[in-house]
Amino acid sequence: MTTTVSSSRFLRFVEAFDKLVDRAGGDEPTILAEGKTLLHELIANDDWLPDCCAQPHHQYYQQYLLHADPNDRYSVVSFVWGPGQKTPVHNHTVWALIGMMRGAERGERFSVPEGDQPMQLLGEDTLEPGDIDMVSPRLGDIHRVSNAFDDRVSISIHVYGGNIGRISRHVFDVATGSTKPFISGYSNEPSKAAS
Repeated sequence: MTTTVSSSRFLRFVEAFDKLVDRAGGDEPTILAEGKTLLHELIANDDWLPDCCAQPHHQYYQQYLLHADPNDRYSVVSFVWGPGQKTPVHNHTVWALIGMMRGAERGERFSVPEGDQPMQLLGEDTLEPGDIDMVSPRLGDIHRVSNAFDDRVSISIHVYGGNIGRISRHVFDVATGSTKPFISGYSNEPSKAAS
């Protein structure tokens, strides 16, 4: 097990999430519904996130691993968005809960690519502190996420249905629907911390 946060508030969250995934097995609707409540309680206070997992990079958004379940059933990550930073359009292949803790985040949802046709924008949402979004292959999990602010840092806490830094996923070309595989890793891995 990897846990990089020692706050009692965070450790209680991990303990409760362990019990949830034990009890729910692979029942995604139960995990998302009950997990949303647990994540909402966690992000209601932001005194538990250590500074080392809240640092922006001047060029790239940061994805810090906070906890990885030893059986890869879920992982918890802090996303730190520098001013104006955004992801490419990407998927997850697993369920995810996204809780906004500081600042704001804009999410743009896209259609599944069809042949070499342009992908369609299905809608946009803005998450403010305390808001939680859910994605999964069942609900739709292709999106682009960005910091809603051009002048300050935003931080969201994500819980994924697997060790997201180790999962092979895809980025998408919106104009053609073509895909390219990637594995994200984490910003607080030794090989990434040096770059």
